[in-house]
Amino acid sequence: MTVPRLTTALAGPLPDLERKLLESQTEVERWLRGQWQDHAAPFYCSVDLRNSGFKLAPVDTNLFPGGFNNLNPEFQPLCVQAVMTAIEKICPDARGMVLIPENHTRNQYYLQNVVTLQAMLRQAGIQVRIGTLLADITRPTEIQLDNGTRLKLEPLERRGNRLAVNRFDPCVVLLNNDLTSGTPEILMNLEQDVLPPLHAGWTVRRKSNHFAAYKEVAEEFAQLVGIDPWLINPYFEKCGRINFQERKGEECLEGYVSEILDDIRAKYKEYGVKQDPFVIVKADAGTYGMGVMTVKDPSEVKGLNRRQRNKMAVVKEGLEVHEVLVQEGDYTSETVADAPAEPVGYMIEHYVVG
Repeated sequence: MTVPRLTTALAGPLPDLERKLLESQTEVERWLRGQWQDHAAPFYCSVDLRNSGFKLAPVDTNLFPGGFNNLNPEFQPLCVQAVMTAIEKICPDARGMVLIPENHTRNQYYLQNVVTLQAMLRQAGIQVRIGTLLADITRPTEIQLDNGTRLKLEPLERRGNRLAVNRFDPCVVLLNNDLTSGTPEILMNLEQDVLPPLHAGWTVRRKSNHFAAYKEVAEEFAQLVGIDPWLINPYFEKCGRINFQERKGEECLEGYVSEILDDIRAKYKEYGVKQDPFVIVKADAGTYGMGVMTVKDPSEVKGLNRRQRNKMAVVKEGLEVHEVLVQEGDYTSETVADAPAEPVGYMIEHYVVG
């Protein structure tokens, strides 16, 4: 099976972190098996990774992942096998599934992702229909995509405490919609399993809570392997009660930026890293790369110009930003076609599938 070859792959001696992970492979696999016995894995997710050579850290975890259309088709058997395992746990008789995508029907690449996801589920033996939350779609509607595939969207129906499309009654509702604009009433209090659960949507979920939980896991894992937790975990702080339009909360933001930059400088000095530290300021709820800025000096977040404030004030679907995550910035040593690259790992259940 062909896997992408990044610039760091098999180039020169193994970095210290990679060597330690490989030396501890047996202990790591045993530890992971124990974790999956105690904790349920998300149905699917993707994780944005930053490999700086000396450090390898996740900087975002997407519980409603897009981009399945970008995976190497050779990974398809891994995806199908993982889906089968996930479905057996949730709905052993696998009567069927309704997949609910995002509302932006003009994004061809996203819709190709939905088609790929539907095909993958069908190959696992599951009947899949695409149910849309768009109010203006009142009957089955086919969309012709640029890559030659077709996608049929059908209006969702609520029957008591069950969700259906055109008399099709599934046992599972799979969300590929991150609920940025809120949780629709039609999805509340359903008898069927809803995956990911509604509280995983951006209406409720916060990146700062995620990274607080990840910090605990990273520290336990680092102790197992015998490494500094910082090597797999970016520093972060949460700044709440901010209003970019009214210039409120800038002092809070400036203070956290200064604190994290100082912490990074101390680590860079400890490990002999020559680059300049930087932080990423991003909305604590939301996705699609909106509400994000790079900062190298605390003064940069004070007195933002109108364009910068507008960029940070609102994210996807007009959601206003009042809480931000101040996160350590990690350099990438990966490139593809001479451009900086960020590997994204895809998981279904607890299996890495691409």
